[in-house]
Amino acid sequence: MFSFILRRILILIPVYIGLTLSTFSLIRMVPGDVVEVMMGEKAVDPAVHAAAMKRLGLDQPLPVQYFNYLKDIFSGNFGQSFRDRSPVLDDFFSHFVPTLELALCAIVIASVLGVTLGILAALRRGTWLDYTLMSGALAGYSMPIYLLGPILTGLFAHYLGWLPVSGVISVFQFLDVKPLYGSWLLGSLTSGQPGAFIDVVKHFILPAIALSTIPLAMIARMTRSAFLEVLGEDYVRTARAKGLSPARVVLVHVMRNALITVVTVVGLQMATLLAGAILTETIFSWPGVGTWLLEGFHNRDYPIVQNGILLVATALMLVSLLVDILYGLINPRIRHA
Repeated sequence: MFSFILRRILILIPVYIGLTLSTFSLIRMVPGDVVEVMMGEKAVDPAVHAAAMKRLGLDQPLPVQYFNYLKDIFSGNFGQSFRDRSPVLDDFFSHFVPTLELALCAIVIASVLGVTLGILAALRRGTWLDYTLMSGALAGYSMPIYLLGPILTGLFAHYLGWLPVSGVISVFQFLDVKPLYGSWLLGSLTSGQPGAFIDVVKHFILPAIALSTIPLAMIARMTRSAFLEVLGEDYVRTARAKGLSPARVVLVHVMRNALITVVTVVGLQMATLLAGAILTETIFSWPGVGTWLLEGFHNRDYPIVQNGILLVATALMLVSLLVDILYGLINPRIRHA
């Protein structure tokens, strides 16, 4: 098992280096002068402009800048923001934790409902229940977040008034709750105010549901396909011929072999949620890493964009590594592949 994990880690090294080169190069292809965007009219003075370029290290040739960038990364230095000089690593964690919490809530909803609905559809193949569930999954997969988000806020926030419209602003303003280690959930739990945690959970509901819709549909459809494939295998028919109960056949003989596909889909969807929650965060005014990166991109803040994307990619690689390890635990034959 150790050699299996080591091989997977070694594969990630060239991917990581390639990612540093991609982020470094692509951000510098965006039109616009960094100093002019950051300083505005003050950058008109050539002396001020040149001094700012030197202070930021942008007056050096690109190969030298990239070498310095790599040197800082591998020494654990992720730099400071060009605009406010705040450490990028601290800013990243303060924004990534809300994104991680939202993604975890969404993937739990998607996994529990998706796997359950997929199993039901597979066991009732060809019935009205199967058609209804898969039609609903197709509708959920086809519903874009920029349409679903306003529908949810319009219905549950504006019309019914059950849930807050967006963000965690009401918690910060009215309950005097601040995030603990970037976590609003922990901050509300340690605030000493009983209503704080409930209010934070209410703010999670709409964005988590909106974010979970597409993964839920994908997991449901893939779970159904995986179970149908396994249900047609000879060893399943043999188990049934021996007189084993349907529950034992499904839980013992079908579930474990179908789990590899399910774990794959759940792992990929979790990675997608971490990397692609920016639209949901924008619609619901969520203080996550997506909005932070978008703001850094608009400001041409190279350290935020370069290192922020790199840190998000690191989290995605860890998710991918975890999925590979789960493969090896579920099916030991994969460890020798």
